[in-house]
Amino acid sequence: MHLSFQQNCQGMARRSRAAFTLIEILVTFFIFTMVLSGLIYGYVQANRMAEWSSMSLAAQSYACQGAEQARAADWRPRDWPVSSGYGTMDELTNGTLITNIDFMDIPTKGTPNATNFQFWVTNYVSITDVTINPPVRMIRSDALWSFPMSGTICTNSVVLLRTGDQ
Repeated sequence: MHLSFQQNCQGMARRSRAAFTLIEILVTFFIFTMVLSGLIYGYVQANRMAEWSSMSLAAQSYACQGAEQARAADWRPRDWPVSSGYGTMDELTNGTLITNIDFMDIPTKGTPNATNFQFWVTNYVSITDVTINPPVRMIRSDALWSFPMSGTICTNSVVLLRTGDQ
């Protein structure tokens, strides 16, 4: 009877050398976790930037709307006698400040009537005289809004210069 122990030992050694150690597996999981967390962080930041961009564009549109409404007001500085007020020659006089509070026109989740899903914007429109001769007025429209993820208050502004009969 002949026993060969040497061949069995070599077969077992080859099998144990072909496997991964516990440390190699832990390092692999650590690297995978770091890559996955980087991907998730990138996705979250992209989502945050997209939401901020949509809210900023909606606020800019609201500021433009306020400036265009003020620009559409009647102003004829060369007419005589000069009268001011709504429905007269000068509807928006120097120093006029108009304030509007509304919610932004962006897609929201939930029911549209629920106030906790609406994003509010405040529009301040001011009219000031730049020069008297030639008559030039500055219309400034500021839209103030709050970014809900960070709570920061942001401002979008539009400035227009207007002369008479424009």
